Amino acid sequence: MYKNYNMNQITLPMDLEVLIPENDISITIHNLVESIPNTVFENFRTNQGASSYHPKMMLKILLCAYSQSIFSGRKIEALLHDSIRMKWLAQDHTPSYRTINRFRVHPQMAALLQSAFIQFRVQLESNGLIDSDAIFIDGTKIEANANKYTFVFRKNIDRYESQLLEKSKKKYHELVDTNIIPEIERESDTPLTAEEIAVIHAELTEVETSHTQDIKRTTDVVARREIRKKRSEIRRSKKAFKDYLERRLVYQKQRTLIGERNSYSKTDTDATFMRMKEDHMQNGQLKAGYNLQIATNQQYVLGYDIFWNPTDTRTLDPFLYTMAHTFEHLPQYIVADAGYGSESNYECIADKYERQALIPYNTYHREQKRKFKSDEMHPNHWPYDELDDYYICPNNRRLYLNHHTTQTDKYGHQRVYKIYESESCEDCPLMTLCKSSTSSRPKQIRKNMNLEYFKAQANKLLSSPEGRRRYAQRKIDVETTFGNLKANLGFTRMSVRGKDAVRNELGIALMAVNLRKLTCQSANFKIKTKKTA
Repeated sequence: MYKNYNMNQITLPMDLEVLIPENDISITIHNLVESIPNTVFENFRTNQGASSYHPKMMLKILLCAYSQSIFSGRKIEALLHDSIRMKWLAQDHTPSYRTINRFRVHPQMAALLQSAFIQFRVQLESNGLIDSDAIFIDGTKIEANANKYTFVFRKNIDRYESQLLEKSKKKYHELVDTNIIPEIERESDTPLTAEEIAVIHAELTEVETSHTQDIKRTTDVVARREIRKKRSEIRRSKKAFKDYLERRLVYQKQRTLIGERNSYSKTDTDATFMRMKEDHMQNGQLKAGYNLQIATNQQYVLGYDIFWNPTDTRTLDPFLYTMAHTFEHLPQYIVADAGYGSESNYECIADKYERQALIPYNTYHREQKRKFKSDEMHPNHWPYDELDDYYICPNNRRLYLNHHTTQTDKYGHQRVYKIYESESCEDCPLMTLCKSSTSSRPKQIRKNMNLEYFKAQANKLLSSPEGRRRYAQRKIDVETTFGNLKANLGFTRMSVRGKDAVRNELGIALMAVNLRKLTCQSANFKIKTKKTA
């Protein structure tokens, strides 16, 4: 006996809402989007052309599709015809993939996602799902939607442009010396500018025209042949300077695009070539990508931003600004790994934002090992006399303050060092253990007192029970979130191009990660996820 199955029987359309389980992710998405103030959606309103789809509906279907690991506009469009969740969220509207793609790169999408993250955090705090006194920061690299072999490197631009300038300058002097063109009035013998190359090209054009007219006026065969030879030389020079001009303009455009970076992709000019962990060829090949920075708590993403820096150190200051002003959440404790432990970052957190940094410096973990603590030859373990300002080495010789020095890195940050020098290292039996070189120069040690202060503060915080507990939570918290994004959600490569569009898509993907986790918790705990009107 079979259950009743008859496709010829007429049935009335059914309200899809009754088919949606109470703890379904579509309910969580619906509640979140409906909690966003209506004023945010007004920015999408236009008074021209045909009526558009409501941005609430468009955001809901994007979040639902991304939560199901569907990132393609065409596949999202197909899902609107197949998925009960999508049909309910869209209320049977079927926007095309072009409309979907245009919406997720809309200029107002950034403000909409900002409001969504703020509302989501407020809901988490009201349900007691996150702690409001700490954020855990880390970064990962996301591959850009760019071809592999479209790289442009700053070193190549410098090398090729210098060769071009040398060739053009040499060619210009040859033309002047042979009296083919007049000398250009120039203040110094610097490389030719693009404007000067254009002037030389115009001068050669006039000379070519003059030779052509001479050929027409000359009847002697031998004389005409000589003039043609000269004109051929002029045409070759003219072609060369046309090439110089085009290449010079290309290099100028490339310098504008590259900015402060060392590379960019021709396919997505905002992407920078970086080394990725996902290196299937095992050859260290560079790929175009973005450095994604996130701030989490209890494995929920509370804020994010993207940067071109391959490393995380220089991203902390601008990311904290984004957290404070865009996502309006910068708690008391900033927790991150040793990749962020620099003097400038410690100063930024303490002085600029007045927060506490639970960030180890680059040698913190090594200093906690027994081997380091028992190393008497390390200057950190040498006795220090604060009154007379000197150190005492293991051979009881003093190292007095010799001078101060200041170093400025390429980012403009200044570091002040105190240089201590030994009275004498002659006949010291510990010299081979103390000094790495065999020179007769006395032993010197450098101390950055500002950094030493921050290192002492970090050591004190990280050694306390509360500090150890919070820092131990960091790896569990933020690394798990990256695993949910890349492994579970399957989001490893961008679908859009351009920094603004990439930031929007990452916001959608990260919110999808949040909603999946919240839905899972809602099924296990009593969290408010009722359908709103």
